[in-house]
Amino acid sequence: MRGRFGAAKRWYAEHRRLVRRTVLALVVGAVALTGGTVASVTWIRDTAEGHLYGEAEVPDAPVALVLGTKVDADGTPSPVLTARLEIARRLFDAGKVRAILVSGDNMNADYNEPAAMRSWLVQRGVPADKVVPDYAGFDTYDSCARAERIFGVRRATVVTQSFHLPRAVALCRRLGIDANGVGDDSAKRYAQTWWFSSSRENGACLKAALDLLSGRDPAHLGRRETGVDDALRVEVTWR
Repeated sequence: MRGRFGAAKRWYAEHRRLVRRTVLALVVGAVALTGGTVASVTWIRDTAEGHLYGEAEVPDAPVALVLGTKVDADGTPSPVLTARLEIARRLFDAGKVRAILVSGDNMNADYNEPAAMRSWLVQRGVPADKVVPDYAGFDTYDSCARAERIFGVRRATVVTQSFHLPRAVALCRRLGIDANGVGDDSAKRYAQTWWFSSSRENGACLKAALDLLSGRDPAHLGRRETGVDDALRVEVTWR
């Protein structure tokens, strides 16, 4: 035991400068990370302030942008995603939006959030030509950027859970969309999922700020798509 302790002391004496520099670098990194996260969260909240509404109060917009999340193994939307879709359906039925852009992950052939979202809405009475899928909304930044750059959305109501809503609205607004948002709170009954997702928002806010500062392109761009334009031109005759 004494031999090991003595060896450790000798090693430290020989590498004292390296150890101190490493510890200093770790402390500085931790402080910078904490400061960056706090600044990002503050920026997100300030940017979204005044643009978060309940369903009844949200201003009308041409498009609802529904952000994707987990689809179950049988291809149906998870309860959390279903809650988002239900809000979008009610907004459409109330005439507060005239088209719905469903944006999510279709990274491989076995997993397709936009198709599941579109199917759910159409099965519940939203006309198929009013629901437009974006198959490359791999994260919130990509969904907002593609809504503006690929689908030409200029004004929208963003729909997601309330803990996620400030970040989504802030990103959309900074990426060129006059966005307001409506958030779901019903998914709070899934306490573990809600807690986990809420707790990761601080880190997600830091990523959002870094994405904006870098000005990165979405993972996939491609040609301009007219699906939203076409949906807005179609008249709904059954109203």
